[in-house]
Amino acid sequence: MEEKTSYFDGGLLQLIGWKILGGLITIFTIGICFPWAFTMIYNWEIKHTVINGKRLQFDGKAIQLFGNWIKWLLLSIITLGIFGFWVPIKLIKWKTLHTSFCE
Repeated sequence: MEEKTSYFDGGLLQLIGWKILGGLITIFTIGICFPWAFTMIYNWEIKHTVINGKRLQFDGKAIQLFGNWIKWLLLSIITLGIFGFWVPIKLIKWKTLHTSFCE
């Protein structure tokens, strides 16, 4: 039986560049474009990830996340920040929903 390997083939300088770009986009838009920065960085991470010999792909779009982001922001405001504890879990669920193996 052939052993299938898992690995990440992205580089440090690329990651630093994407993180800086994402941070600048988020800062200069006062957080409004966070979903775009988030999907941009996560897409790069997934494109460079192989699990059991199969490369991953991400089909999430920033506009999809933007709708959820506004909803989560409003719920956090209404609940005086309490809903904010669930936002990281919601982000993980959203990422997982849009991540799959390449065909």
